[in-house]
Amino acid sequence: MEANMILQPVFVLALLTVVMSYWMCFTRIPAMIRLKIHPQKGQDSARLKELLPQEVNRVSNNYNHLFEQPTLFYAVAISIAALGHVDVFYVACAWVFVVLRIGHSLVQATVDRVMVRFVLFVMSWLVLTVMVVREAIAVFS
Repeated sequence: MEANMILQPVFVLALLTVVMSYWMCFTRIPAMIRLKIHPQKGQDSARLKELLPQEVNRVSNNYNHLFEQPTLFYAVAISIAALGHVDVFYVACAWVFVVLRIGHSLVQATVDRVMVRFVLFVMSWLVLTVMVVREAIAVFS
């Protein structure tokens, strides 16, 4: 199987991060203007969160989350590609992980139902755990 098959979901997740960064800017900047928050107050992100409405913070929270769990996904998926271990199982897992992360982002940035987010988060961790453990076994075998 071609390496690009597992890199496709990697780039879809990277594109999600790009989309969320613009969404964050397009919600945060107008809110700061409307609320007359000086940009220097953004120096302390915790302080800025206190000043901004929840619907703005939801988007920025999700943007930050895309630099947590997904970084492990990037590492394992690129390792799988580089080592030539790409197969149907890994590609399916990668797409399932990305679809779950897209769902997580949409829920968090819009309605922010915590239990729905939690289920999506746990499911994505399970998929990622399978990928990491399976590849670790292959690497150490």
